[in-house]
Amino acid sequence: MWKYTTLEMGMNKALIGKFKKYAKIGGVIFILLGIAGVLFPTFMTFGTLAFVSYLMLFAGISAGVLTWTSNRNDWTGWLKSFILIVVASYMIFYPMQGVATLGLLFSIYFFMDAFTGFGLAFSAEGQKHKWVWLFNAATSLVLAIIFIIGWPFTSLWLVGFFVGVSLFFDGIALLVGGAALDAVEENEEKEQK
Repeated sequence: MWKYTTLEMGMNKALIGKFKKYAKIGGVIFILLGIAGVLFPTFMTFGTLAFVSYLMLFAGISAGVLTWTSNRNDWTGWLKSFILIVVASYMIFYPMQGVATLGLLFSIYFFMDAFTGFGLAFSAEGQKHKWVWLFNAATSLVLAIIFIIGWPFTSLWLVGFFVGVSLFFDGIALLVGGAALDAVEENEEKEQK
């Protein structure tokens, strides 16, 4: 998939330093959110539903405003805006059906997350952190399969639980990625001496 990882691209030191810092901070936040989602899956489900619904509503309104200001005759822009607003409204006003819809969307997300994780793992040949990406991808794949089997009946608690598990392992992957950059910097400093 990708021949070189970001570790091998010769990125500048300031960018690597910022990435390390924010990867570690983001990793801790993701781990804490993941634990909360596993312990309280229904709350995480409705929190995720609210976040996604209002994000889609904002995107639909923004698409409508952009279509209005740029090309009022663009029917595809109006269609996109209409679909986003209708789906977001449906999810807001009918939360149980919205949870089932969201469950299907997250199932698709977990399949895509698994595909990306496997791609990153296989592009990190010879790197120590490869196993973390493989484990993250395998976890996402298993979650997607489990979700499809029980959908839509188990959506109320599975969405929050799966989002929590995914955030937890994404947080671990970010922490390990930040630590891997520390090791790369140390190796470069040793080679320069």
